Amino acid sequence: MTRLGYGEEIRRRRIEKYREFDSVQNDEGNDVTRITVGSKAEGLTCVLESDRDVLHVLKRVLCVEAGINLQTIPDDINVFRMATCVYPGHCILLFERPAQITFDLIAHALCVNGYGNVLLNSGLFMDGCATLTSKFEKYFVTSVQHERAGPSIPHTINGFLHMDIVFALRCHCPSIIHRWAARPSHWPSPDIV
Repeated sequence: MTRLGYGEEIRRRRIEKYREFDSVQNDEGNDVTRITVGSKAEGLTCVLESDRDVLHVLKRVLCVEAGINLQTIPDDINVFRMATCVYPGHCILLFERPAQITFDLIAHALCVNGYGNVLLNSGLFMDGCATLTSKFEKYFVTSVQHERAGPSIPHTINGFLHMDIVFALRCHCPSIIHRWAARPSHWPSPDIV
């Protein structure tokens, strides 16, 4: 496998380089933390061997489950409460507390439901994410944004570099994680969780 470029040493070196690349991009003072995920993050593929999957986690936004004391969260973070009384694996994000600065991306995706609660509309949020990523096209000779595929916003840059970008919000939900880890299937193994 080493001769083919897939040995353990080569794989570890790729992982290190992708992390370094993410670190450089994250040092630029952006409003997102970029994390390379998928086959690139595992060191399984070279730069142009397949697409690059990138998770963009918004800074200064936090989703919390019921029971979390909001007073412990700094005031410069926009806080959403996770209402889990919907389909398993889903939640409604209720806007609990704005920060001094709220991203336009978040502000334009807020809606009022029939009960007077302000919540994050996932469709408007994803539309805003697609608009935001299209603004970066000016930095490349050619950049084509393709049709959204679920939460992914696929791009082709300069005709050969393929990227899938997924925007995410940080969540603090210890009881949900504990319930998930205690489920009867035991996959993945508890030591991984």
